[in-house]
Amino acid sequence: MAHGFDFSITTTRFDEDYEPAASSRVTTNFANLARGEQRQQNLRRVLTMIDRRCNDLAHWDNPARDRYTVELDIVSVELQFADEGEDRAFPLLEVLEPRIVDRQTGARHQGIVGNNFSSYVRDYDFSVLLPSVNAGTPGFTVPDDFGDLHGKLFRAFLDSDVYRARFPQSPVICISVSTSRTYTRSENRHPVLGVEYEADALSLTDAYFAKMGLGARYFMPRGAVAPLAFYFRGDLLNDYSNLQLIGTIATMEAFQKIYRPEIYNANSAAGGTYRPSLTEEDFSRTQIEYDRDERSRLAVTQGRFTEEHFMTPHRDVLQQWAAGFPALVG
Repeated sequence: MAHGFDFSITTTRFDEDYEPAASSRVTTNFANLARGEQRQQNLRRVLTMIDRRCNDLAHWDNPARDRYTVELDIVSVELQFADEGEDRAFPLLEVLEPRIVDRQTGARHQGIVGNNFSSYVRDYDFSVLLPSVNAGTPGFTVPDDFGDLHGKLFRAFLDSDVYRARFPQSPVICISVSTSRTYTRSENRHPVLGVEYEADALSLTDAYFAKMGLGARYFMPRGAVAPLAFYFRGDLLNDYSNLQLIGTIATMEAFQKIYRPEIYNANSAAGGTYRPSLTEEDFSRTQIEYDRDERSRLAVTQGRFTEEHFMTPHRDVLQQWAAGFPALVG
C-alpha cells in the first residue's frame, strides 16, 4: 500500500441464479434485472438474447447458429485503505467479463473485460457534484477538474499488479452513444464492429472517459439499428480477436435493448446522419422488466453514499495521492 490504498478483485457468476451482493450498485443493469418476481425469467431471457446475437455475428462454420454460448462473470473491484476504520474498504467499480464457449470444440475463449462498467465515484460526480455546481446558476458548467480523481483511480487500477495478474488485455467499455451529439456514418467498415460513425464533438461522457485514459470510437455492427460507443486503450480494431469483439457486442447490445429500447430496439436503423433520442416512439420493448426511473433516483442515493463513505473520510489521502499521480500523455 505504497500510496495509502490497494485494490482487490472478486468475481461472481452472472447466470439465471444470480442474486446481487449487498455491495453491488443496485443501479447496475444486471443487478436491476435480478430483483423482483420476474428476476429469474429476466436473467434467462437476457442470457438467451446474448447467445443468439453472438451466434448471429459468429456465423462462419456455424450453420445452425448455436455453436457458441457466452458465460459472464461480474468483476467487483474494491479499494482498501491502509488506515483503520469502518470505511476502510470501498466498492470502487464493477464490470462484466465474458468468455465465449465453443460447444463444438469445447474451447473457452477469453473475452474482453469491461462490459456494463459501473462506478460509485461516477455516481458521485454526475449525480451529486455536477448538480451542486450548477444549482441556481444559468447555463451549464462543467468544472475543469471534473472526473480527474475517478480517471486517476481507474488508470491506477489498470496499471496495478492486481489487474495485470488477472487480465491479459486492456478493457473495452461499450455503452450507448450520447443523445447530445450527432453522428455521421463514415466509409470505414470492420468485419465485426461494422460501419464506423463519427461524432460532431466529444460528449460529456467521452470527455469523462478520456480522463480514464480511454479513446472513443463508434460502430454499428451488422444487424444493429444504432451505433455503440466503444472506449478503449490501444488499438480497438487490431488488439482483439473477432470472437472477443463479438462477445462484447452481443452482451452490450442485449443490455442496451433493455435499457434504451428507443435507440437500440428502434424499428428503423440509423441513417447517414444520426441523432439518438429517448423520445422516439417507433420502437419495440423487450419482454424484460427494467425500471429506468428508479435507476436514476438510486444513482443520486449512491452518489451521496460515496460522498459520505469515500470522498469525505478519505479526502486528504485521495487529494495527496492524486496530486502526485502522473498526468495523461497526449
